[in-house]
Amino acid sequence: MKVSSSIPMRHKKTAFAAAALFHFFHDGIADGLVAFFPLWQRDLGLSLVQVGLLMACFEGATALFQIPAGFLGERSGERFPLVAGTAVTAVGFICVGWIEGFIGLTCLLIICGCGAGVQHPLAASMVSRTYPGEGRRSAIGSYNFSGDIGKFVFPAMAAAFLTIGNWRVLTLVFGLFGCLLSLGLYVILRRFKIGEAPHHRDKSQAQCSKGWGITDRGGFTLLSILGMIDTGVRAGLVTFLPFVLIGKGEQAEAVGFALSLLFIGGAAGKLLCGMLAERLGIGLTIIVTEIVTGSGILLLILLPLPAVYIFLPILGMGLNGTSSVLYGTVADFIRPEQVARAFGLFYTFLIGAAALAPPLLGTLCDTAGVDITILVTGVAALSCVPVALCMSLRMGQTTQMTNLK
Repeated sequence: MKVSSSIPMRHKKTAFAAAALFHFFHDGIADGLVAFFPLWQRDLGLSLVQVGLLMACFEGATALFQIPAGFLGERSGERFPLVAGTAVTAVGFICVGWIEGFIGLTCLLIICGCGAGVQHPLAASMVSRTYPGEGRRSAIGSYNFSGDIGKFVFPAMAAAFLTIGNWRVLTLVFGLFGCLLSLGLYVILRRFKIGEAPHHRDKSQAQCSKGWGITDRGGFTLLSILGMIDTGVRAGLVTFLPFVLIGKGEQAEAVGFALSLLFIGGAAGKLLCGMLAERLGIGLTIIVTEIVTGSGILLLILLPLPAVYIFLPILGMGLNGTSSVLYGTVADFIRPEQVARAFGLFYTFLIGAAALAPPLLGTLCDTAGVDITILVTGVAALSCVPVALCMSLRMGQTTQMTNLK
């Protein structure tokens, strides 16, 4: 889809709303999975390594489809891949309710992850190209916020439903919702002719069809390193937080409420960090959020269960707030006509880290215990601080060079 500032506002709002709904569902499903982990461990007899592998299979399959999705979006438009991917994830999740063993569950989560792989690069690209210039960072931040709403709603729904129902029925409910959403968004996007394949490509686009479109490799590399550490920390903490709570005396069916508190703080953090980045700068904002995240994770080991519930929203603000700054900065290093593929590359790095972290930390959990694993996760978050400082210095130098030119 070729988008410019001349597009009618109604079409811009429709494109943004569709991207936000796709993000709402896919992020909700990805983080809603965590509410099922203690139940799957209990009912299917899984070890913590196997629990980590389940997350790795979903996130790994999602990571593998980031780059192909970016190239596919440039050629065929965003609409069909987004709708088809959402439908695949939804149908796969419906089938999860009939699974009886680890192998079958693993295969279905890989299928679900493949379907989810199209969402981030194509929806983010659609928003980024629809809102160019100064409005882009705000639009990306709002798009990210929609994902946090899903992260809050799906675990909360899971916790509420599991008090009266079975997790197998709940997977059916989530899957049917995804099927209806994909059908409805297809009709709306088709009506407004949003996300269609480009009718032509000019010479400048053809000449830029090779490569990733990265204009500052050093800045993009530092941004990717930050994103990988931040995403790996988040994936590891979210995966094993239910077991921290269970170790403090919480019931397995109720951990979804704790996750919702974490993601409520995350949603607020994304909005707050977007504003902080405008005032404090990107590097300083990331330093603040990572210090909050790292020290907050370490506090989880010491706090009693009631205090953990009070503290989780604060931890969530740091844990999820960094990502809105990172995502909104990607396009600063990319040529506009190659945003989709660059987002695909960036999300491959991030989601790849999310896939690797849980099984590695799961192995550590089974050998050293959950508390040691949480300690390692907190230290990893604090390691982002020097990287963020380097990126801040580099971006300042780049700005000075641009002004001199």
